[in-house]
Amino acid sequence: MEEKKNRGFFGQPLGLRTLFLTEFWERFSYYGMRAILLFYMYYAIDKGGLGMNQVTAASVMSIYGSLVYMSSVVGGIISDRFMGPRKTVFWGGVLIMFGHIALSLPLGQTGLFVSIGLITIGTGLLKPNVSEMVGGLYTEEDTRRDAGFSIFVMGINLGSLIAPQAVNSMWHHFSFHAGFSLAAIGMFFGLIVYWFDGRKYLPKESFQAPDPLSGVERTKFIRRSLYVVAAIAIVVIIMAFTNSLTVNNFINILSALGIALPVGYFVVMLTSKKVTKVERSRVIAYIPLFIAAAIFWAIEEQGSVVLALFAAEQTNLNFAGLNLSAPQFQMLNPFFIIIYSPLFAWLWLKLGKRQPSSPSKFWMGLVFTAVSYFVLIIPLMGLSSNGKVNPLWLVLSWGIIEIGEMLVSPVGLSATTKLAPKAFASQMMGMWFLADSAGQAANAQLVKFFEPGNPANEMMFFGITGVVTLIAGIILALLVPKIKPLMQGVN
Repeated sequence: MEEKKNRGFFGQPLGLRTLFLTEFWERFSYYGMRAILLFYMYYAIDKGGLGMNQVTAASVMSIYGSLVYMSSVVGGIISDRFMGPRKTVFWGGVLIMFGHIALSLPLGQTGLFVSIGLITIGTGLLKPNVSEMVGGLYTEEDTRRDAGFSIFVMGINLGSLIAPQAVNSMWHHFSFHAGFSLAAIGMFFGLIVYWFDGRKYLPKESFQAPDPLSGVERTKFIRRSLYVVAAIAIVVIIMAFTNSLTVNNFINILSALGIALPVGYFVVMLTSKKVTKVERSRVIAYIPLFIAAAIFWAIEEQGSVVLALFAAEQTNLNFAGLNLSAPQFQMLNPFFIIIYSPLFAWLWLKLGKRQPSSPSKFWMGLVFTAVSYFVLIIPLMGLSSNGKVNPLWLVLSWGIIEIGEMLVSPVGLSATTKLAPKAFASQMMGMWFLADSAGQAANAQLVKFFEPGNPANEMMFFGITGVVTLIAGIILALLVPKIKPLMQGVN
């Protein structure tokens, strides 16, 4: 029986099946919701939407993504020091499900913001800890670990691939709320699998917090948490009395927080007495990689905001006999990741020690990212204000930027674990999530400059964004000879 548990899922532990299906349904619910959320926010009330300003809706989408990745840091602390990963993941899933339920009810903007709060906290609890539990299925000597993570990542992307089409169909056949209901049902399925399958196949150790707080530490943590809550309450009260309690002002505050948080983390690590001289050098080497990752994620995450608007307002959706819908383009991201992942895995194995270093892969990734925006300028040249772009240009753009993701995302995860100081090993992984958070925090401001349906503005937006990204890639390429010695033997 033990042997079956250990090799029952494509030669992997059966616990991987539990986590594979849990993350499949969580990503199904999240990306299904994201595929239509932007349109729900700015569509007119008589079309089933909230009638928000389009620019505000785009900023809310970006800051939402930033908050999700910020909250993953809190999720790691709660798992490590309070509940353990098993309970943390379960309650995260419960909050996510109720967040989607809030959107599925006709509660207007109140339902929207309640949903954002619940899903932000829930995803922060669930996402980092599911990944940690995958690692816990294997011993350090188990050679199946990398293959297991590859199968797990495939589950993430399969859920992300199927969701936009399924939720989009529910929206068009019924309503926005029906689409969000399907996202809630998806998370419910994930919880059912996790609860019943996990009882049999997940290790009992996952119930325990690996580094539980002592009584004194717990008191100190609660006191500091209350200070933070009180500070937030004071800010909200002051904003209310000064008539500045608006969505846009909250977005501005959260954007600043998304940038300030990783800066604070770097300062703490670089000044900590627990960090050795060699480790400090590696953290310094990580800073340009972090900045490059934040730039990359800023552009990549614009796919669900800027490119979603571009698809809806500027793209010919009646193409080659197909009646396309803007949310369907959100399937391109996971589609290309599924196609590229085995190719890049083969390439790095083939190159072996001849493969480029992590910093070199990062600058190459930024170059591909810049090119993905440059290609969108071509069909806009000479386009009239009421003209439409061939959808294949969007397919090409996504196909190029996902090459960039293959050069940045898995490489960044690996580099993060290798360059992390021992005293900050878990928190350094949180830093990797904060790169995405910082990129989307910046996006909340950048998307305000995008005017869908205005070819001149779109050309300028794609051109300037692409040039800045290309310059960042060139600077990083020039810094590679200086970064590699700082990495102290890590490649």
